[in-house]
Amino acid sequence: MISRTSPRLIGRVIALLFLLTIITGVFAQGFVSDRLYVSNDAAATATNFLTHRGLYELGFTVFIIEMASNIATTALWYVLLRPVSRSIALVAAFLDLSGGIIKTFARVFFIAPLFVLGTSGTVFAGFTPQQLQSLSLILFKVNNQGTSLAMAFFGFSVLLNGFLIFRSTFLPRWLGVLAMISGLCWLTFIYPPFGRGIFMYTALFGLMSSVAMIVRLFIGVNEEKWKEAAVAAV
Repeated sequence: MISRTSPRLIGRVIALLFLLTIITGVFAQGFVSDRLYVSNDAAATATNFLTHRGLYELGFTVFIIEMASNIATTALWYVLLRPVSRSIALVAAFLDLSGGIIKTFARVFFIAPLFVLGTSGTVFAGFTPQQLQSLSLILFKVNNQGTSLAMAFFGFSVLLNGFLIFRSTFLPRWLGVLAMISGLCWLTFIYPPFGRGIFMYTALFGLMSSVAMIVRLFIGVNEEKWKEAAVAAV
């Protein structure tokens, strides 16, 4: 049973999955999506999608791996933090899972432009190439809006998990403070234009906070204090 697994091992698995989530997200977003998208130029963007179709499809695959890692991390965070407060850990897990579902569904719109641009026959017989290019760009932007919405949900969950880490005795309080600040940063996506406007600062702080979290989890959770908290919570 996972509940009987060493909390130190759970923490290290979280760190590995967290690292995988970051690497896959950076690759798919930074090296595929952002490079192929030409701002407000439907024709150029569509050309890039079709010219680099294999890379674009790889980006979709990597996005799915990212979300699978994220959802697995959600479950493990709940197991690790529930001795502090089962109810808050559960709320955080549901919020994080909601963000994961939204973001995963948004990726349907990421891959949809290839179906629109590569359609043959009579499905879009009444559309001109320019209209198909515009439609594909709209679908791509819906994907971006969906991921922005998901970031707000992630902000709530990171904030709550940070609070639980701060209250815990088996992880350092400063780690909880970093997580809570990071959560507040991601909550800026409640209003997407503002969130996108300060994204570089949010991403930079989030990356530093994530690296600190990964390193500290690899160092290990204090197993004795975790077990004491788990017994007290029963």
